[in-house]
Amino acid sequence: MLTLDQIDIALLTALTEHPRAGDLELSRQTSVARATVQSRLRRLAEAGVIVDWEPTLDVAAAGFEVQAYVTLEISQGALDEVARDLEAIPQVLEAYVTTGSFDVLCRVATRSHPELQATLVRIDQASAVVRSTSVMVLSVLVPPRVLPLLASSEPVPSRRAPAYRSSLPSAHGE
Repeated sequence: MLTLDQIDIALLTALTEHPRAGDLELSRQTSVARATVQSRLRRLAEAGVIVDWEPTLDVAAAGFEVQAYVTLEISQGALDEVARDLEAIPQVLEAYVTTGSFDVLCRVATRSHPELQATLVRIDQASAVVRSTSVMVLSVLVPPRVLPLLASSEPVPSRRAPAYRSSLPSAHGE
């Protein structure tokens, strides 16, 4: 697990606010050297903090305005089968294994209510799905976000090397 420091948070904030910025611009925005930006971005990507460099897409703006969350109860030991079935349905945007009264939580998006109904029927037809429940998304109250969480944790001091201080003798013999 990677511990983020103040420079990492500043870099991730700048990158989130200006995703098309290059290393030089990120260096200017965060007041750290370009080489530091490059090495930090590489380290954050290798640690899995930065997952990809793809654009964030808004499915509603792309015409898929009907969205729902679907919970699934599945047959014991059928997780791999359900994963294959869900991956074969393009309207399933994401799916998570959960605890509680259901086993899987999915987010789906469609162009229309009839398409949503057809998608829900297709999900229910998966042989390992025992029961499903769906709830419609009416509007987005809090959009997906990560920065407030990262910024809320105790800041770790930067690993930046300390500048030379007065511990060195000065040219005036002080």
